[in-house]
Amino acid sequence: MANCTTSTATGPYAFIAAQPICILPNHKYRATMSTTQGEVVIELLPDSAPVTVNNFIVLALNGYYNGSQFWKSEDWVVQAGDPNGNGTGGPGYNLPEEPSSFLNWELGAGGMARVPGGPINGSQFFIEKAAWPGTGPTATYNRFGTVVSGMDKLQVVTTTDKINSISISVT
Repeated sequence: MANCTTSTATGPYAFIAAQPICILPNHKYRATMSTTQGEVVIELLPDSAPVTVNNFIVLALNGYYNGSQFWKSEDWVVQAGDPNGNGTGGPGYNLPEEPSSFLNWELGAGGMARVPGGPINGSQFFIEKAAWPGTGPTATYNRFGTVVSGMDKLQVVTTTDKINSISISVT
């Protein structure tokens, strides 16, 4: 992951484009998210959403999410990754859709946020605290991971909580 640098950065939270692919094929990636409520471990899904996973890893490794507020916390979802802390910000670029019809949107599912009918945000992500309400999403959301431990920490996250840091491990 030494090649996962932010070569397109134009400022602390601004980039001209998503980073080139730097993750390796046939490897497993995990993100350990240290929050004000404790640690949450997310198994990343590079086979399903390689561009999204690569993007998340690059931003995490370069400290983009450090101090990010969980600006949204509802019964079924938490959302973070906005440098503005209110749902309006991002890194300056959007991500392509990476639909994955075989992945369910259940407890612990992680995906990239989007404005309904709009593009997929380059940094804002959400994690489901319960199954997606109703019949599920009506648009494509890039499913990039699944919480494998620490779901109890996310269940108690409020809008005053933050991400301290995110570290990445590879096997």
